Amino acid sequence: MTITLTDAPHRVGPLTEKLGAILTARGIDPDAASMQGPLSEPVTALELADARIPARYRNALGDHPQVTAWTKTIAAAGRPGPSGAPGIAEGPSLLIAGPTGTGKTHQAYGAIRTLLAAGVRLRWEAVTAADLYARLRPRSGHDAERDLQTLARCPLLLLDDLGAAKTSEWTEELTYRLINHRYEHLRPTLITTNLPTADLRTALGDRIASRLAEMTERVILTGPDRRRRTAPA
Repeated sequence: MTITLTDAPHRVGPLTEKLGAILTARGIDPDAASMQGPLSEPVTALELADARIPARYRNALGDHPQVTAWTKTIAAAGRPGPSGAPGIAEGPSLLIAGPTGTGKTHQAYGAIRTLLAAGVRLRWEAVTAADLYARLRPRSGHDAERDLQTLARCPLLLLDDLGAAKTSEWTEELTYRLINHRYEHLRPTLITTNLPTADLRTALGDRIASRLAEMTERVILTGPDRRRRTAPA
């Protein structure tokens, strides 16, 4: 999927901000581009996604064999849209587990980038478990329920570091509602966790662990913490 930029006198909203970031990365002044008409090189869906993906993961590759197989399954299951490109449909989820620093988040963002590079029409969201709870904590002037429903209904969700945040009855109930909605509607979900699979039930509760066991394929990553660099002698 590609997007062609046209004259845009009012540059407001998240989409135009992403487009502006892409143009800047190409060495193009966003304000000047809006006055010159369509770009000769349309902006791709992958470029739009890279404007949202954290800088550390903008070149991520989902190259683990199980992750590669999952992206192929999701792409093949997609229903063609008006342009003929497949869109996200019902499908399996993936739980990527392993110790800190083994590349779980890298693989998850890599899977999203792989789907976009394959031309899949994809609306996606990504959030860490800790940020999820902070985002949905009740506060004046914020519709937390609407936020929760947006994440629950999103065609593809990346839920990063599940089980890492401090738990309570409130966080367990919130996580259950999110996971259960996606479980019932067969919405593909990418989940990463530092917890050994045997510890998920203790940390998350029986209801959540049971649904994860049925809805996800497990990918276990091993190895040393890649974030720790050995200083040269």
